[in-house]
Amino acid sequence: MMGRTHAATGWCAGLAVAPAVGITTLAQAVVFAATTAGFALLPDLDHPGARASKLLGPVTGALSWLLRKASAGLYAVTKGPRDEDKTGTHRHLSHTVLFAAGVGAATAAGTAAGGPWAVAAVVVFGLLLAEDALGDWLLPVAGAAVVWWVIENSPDVLGRLDEVSGWLGVAVAVGCVVHCLGDALTESGCPFLFPLPIAGETWYELRPPAFLRFNTGTAVENKVLLPLFVVLGVLLIPGVWSVILATVETVLGSGSGQDA
Repeated sequence: MMGRTHAATGWCAGLAVAPAVGITTLAQAVVFAATTAGFALLPDLDHPGARASKLLGPVTGALSWLLRKASAGLYAVTKGPRDEDKTGTHRHLSHTVLFAAGVGAATAAGTAAGGPWAVAAVVVFGLLLAEDALGDWLLPVAGAAVVWWVIENSPDVLGRLDEVSGWLGVAVAVGCVVHCLGDALTESGCPFLFPLPIAGETWYELRPPAFLRFNTGTAVENKVLLPLFVVLGVLLIPGVWSVILATVETVLGSGSGQDA
C-alpha cells in the first residue's frame, strides 16, 4: 500500500478503537486517531525510500539502516526450508505482529517512565508522520484538538498527560497492525504471523485469494480503497452521525411541511 492509504486506514482504526481504550471526548479521539494514522507508516521504516525513513533526515535514516540490518540478520538465522532467498529487509521484521506488540509495549513503558515530555514526543512524531502522508490540513485539526484537550483538562494538564501513556502504546501497536493487514492485501503479501511456521516457511506471506489482491499504487488502491477509507474516516468521527441524522430529519421535516 501507498503511505497515504496506510495513514487513512490507521486513522479509521484509531477512531474505531478509541472507545475501547476509554477515550470519551472528540479531542482525545482526534489526537488518538492522528497518532495511529502516523504510526501506521512506521513499519515501512525498513525501506530507505519510505516516508518514515526520510521524515527526520539522518535521524530516521539511521534508524532505518539499523532496522534493515536487524531484520536481515534475523531473517538469515530464522528462515525456513521453503522461505525465499531474500535479503530479509523490507516487509520482514517490522511487518510482524511481534514488532507491533513490541513497539507498542515499549511506547507505553517509555511514556510512563518519561512523563509528559515523552508523551508529547510520541504524539508529535505520530502527527508529523501522518501529516507527511495525508497533507498539511491535519496539523491545524490535530493542533486544535490538542488545545481543546488542554482546556478540558486544566489546570492539571501535566498530570493528565501521564494517563495518556497507556493508550499511546495501543495507538502505536494498532497503527503497525493495520499497516501489516493492508500490505497483506497486496500481491506481495505480509509475513504477519512470524515466527509461526506455515507450509515450511517461517516468514510465510499472508495474502487473500488472487482475485482480492491488488498491486500497490494501482487504480484499485487510488480510486476505490483510498476514497472508501477517507469517507469512512469522516463517518467514524464522534458526533458526525448525529449531525447527519439531524440534518436528514430537518430536510425531511421541511419537505413534509411544504407538502402539507
